[in-house]
Amino acid sequence: MSVPEPQPTVLVLTALPLEYDAVRAHVGQREELVHRDGTRVERGQLPGTPWQVALSELGVGADRAAALTSQLINWLRPQAVLFVGVAGSLKDDIGIGDVVVGTQVYEIHGGKRTPEGFLVRPRALPGSHALEQAARSAVRDMPDVRAHFVPIATGDVVLADATSEIARHLRHSYNDAGAIEMEGFGALQAAHLNGRLNALVVRGISDRADDDKSRADASGSQRRAAGQAASVTVALLRKHRPREDFADSGEEPHRGGSEGTYGGDHIDFRGGTFYGPVVGKRVEGRG
Repeated sequence: MSVPEPQPTVLVLTALPLEYDAVRAHVGQREELVHRDGTRVERGQLPGTPWQVALSELGVGADRAAALTSQLINWLRPQAVLFVGVAGSLKDDIGIGDVVVGTQVYEIHGGKRTPEGFLVRPRALPGSHALEQAARSAVRDMPDVRAHFVPIATGDVVLADATSEIARHLRHSYNDAGAIEMEGFGALQAAHLNGRLNALVVRGISDRADDDKSRADASGSQRRAAGQAASVTVALLRKHRPREDFADSGEEPHRGGSEGTYGGDHIDFRGGTFYGPVVGKRVEGRG
């Protein structure tokens, strides 16, 4: 019996359930996979493309995003990583419902506090050129999407006051940033440190990062913004082609739905033929 050819994988990450649901609506033939440490993904086919999408909801925060993205990269061996969701606008011309694609992502908290004030020590990572170009091409055919290709700021803060100290800090030190969110830098850093993978942050604008945030959220703006970001993500993946050498010698994760299921030790000859006995060793604690 022939062994099915492996398919290239793109890792699509979200922080919130509504962001996850917006992407999930585009992915068919889904199966749940469970990492040995409990992290879950749904892997399915993106119709009309060669891509398998591995979708995971990581929760909030850049540190959490960095750790779990690294875990998932080492497990699933994707070709690309996309963090998709909602964000607050930092510019008057970037409105609710628009989509911001991060040309680079800033981590905004680095610096040194001195008697003269706070001295910024900027950290920034670029978005993937190839993925950004695919997004630029894709949105030209999306008349219902207003897209902006600008830097994004990542901070451990929900910004709901345009007059706050953190808002002034952003205007002074990161004045070209078009949006603020909480996970993008962590995901990009993990992609950079694990094989310099193509990675990009795509955010739909759900509020203006001011005191109207609660009112905007209550109006359903987060769901609309997440839907726009998911649509742009799917469109760019229809443009972006996998590498021809995508096949990886890493372990294929096991399918599973119950707690304790994990990609365990196994033998995989990748279509080859083996003649002779196979001796297995039982590791204590494994069933």
